[in-house]
Amino acid sequence: MKRNWFLRGLKFALFAVLIACVFSYVVMLLWNWLMPALFGWHVISFWQAVGILVLSKILLGGFRGRPGHHMYWRHRMMERWEQMTPEEREKFRASMRGRCGPFGPPAAEPKA
Repeated sequence: MKRNWFLRGLKFALFAVLIACVFSYVVMLLWNWLMPALFGWHVISFWQAVGILVLSKILLGGFRGRPGHHMYWRHRMMERWEQMTPEEREKFRASMRGRCGPFGPPAAEPKA
């Protein structure tokens, strides 16, 4: 049983390394094709492409763990919205209009 887990883990690690190598190679090719021609920048190596990928992951993506977990608030708000009565929804929209912009269809203007 332990051997099966070891082989599965080894396959996953090799697959992850293969994917990282492919992405790094694609980044290197795109960079070397576009950046010197457009901006006059230098050509980069494979390891510099790996560094660009890691740096972009740190700066733009972070290391949050499982994807979609940071959107939990949206799911929770949708559940609460479904439980509201139409009057409560309209009251909520009216209170949010002044703070965050329009929510839903605009209220009808009273005719004078």
